[in-house]
Amino acid sequence: MATEVITRRPAEVRTGATAPRPRRKDRGRVLRLHIPLVLYLVFTLVPFYWMIVFALRPTGSTAPVPWPITFEHFDTVWNDIGYAVFFQNSVIVGVLSLFFTTVIALMGGYALSRFRFRGRTAFMVALLCTQFIPGAMMLIPLFTIFRGLGLINSLWSLVVADTVFNLPLSIILMSGFVSAVPFQVEEAAMVDGCTRMRAFFAVVLPQLRPGLIAVGSFAFIHTWNNFLFALMFISKQDNFTIPVGLSYTIGEYSADFGALAAGGVVAAIPVVCVFAVIQRYLVHGISAGAVKG
Repeated sequence: MATEVITRRPAEVRTGATAPRPRRKDRGRVLRLHIPLVLYLVFTLVPFYWMIVFALRPTGSTAPVPWPITFEHFDTVWNDIGYAVFFQNSVIVGVLSLFFTTVIALMGGYALSRFRFRGRTAFMVALLCTQFIPGAMMLIPLFTIFRGLGLINSLWSLVVADTVFNLPLSIILMSGFVSAVPFQVEEAAMVDGCTRMRAFFAVVLPQLRPGLIAVGSFAFIHTWNNFLFALMFISKQDNFTIPVGLSYTIGEYSADFGALAAGGVVAAIPVVCVFAVIQRYLVHGISAGAVKG
């Protein structure tokens, strides 16, 4: 038997008992799929590459590669321009907006998903329609309201404005996440003696973690990048956020591109980290409420 096996192996190799080669059609499909993706990736990453180059190369250098590497632009932005204060203000506004948006969207999404009331469909349509209204159209009414409330030059004006503009889409998204959780598990908890609120916190809320993270991340990113509201409602430099603070590195006749790029790199780090969290939970978010039989 050993001799027979040994004599068969070369025959199997000769007859092509290896993994089949990809067909021409498969190769063409791979090329049609990957070439556009590579081109899009290059188109997207080239601006980020040049931002890093400007941030790390010395002033006056025109080299396409940042060498020798210097951190003088980061020192200028952080200490001379006051970027540390801008960063702190952006974090405060972003975290508060994230918190209020997530809590209110959770309550609104649960109500839209679990209760049937008159005007529910019209309310959801109205929420969708608000996404077609540009924020610039609301600047004058919001400025008048905030001036009457004494919120001009206060970070609370940005928190309120960003939360209001984040809520419509957040409520709709949260409603979908709540609907993915079967109502039967909630009913079973109430049959066992739980109140609706206790059943919600014990059964529903743990399964909404991907939805809460996704909604909160979207709210944080939108608030972090918002330039228009911060420019209109804040005039004191101590209350500037990152987008407005970076705009002041551009003068009337010149611009400090190194400092501008360094500030952009620092501003992009939290957004990149948040997106790294989002992509994981968005993939699993649709099935977050699934229950095994």
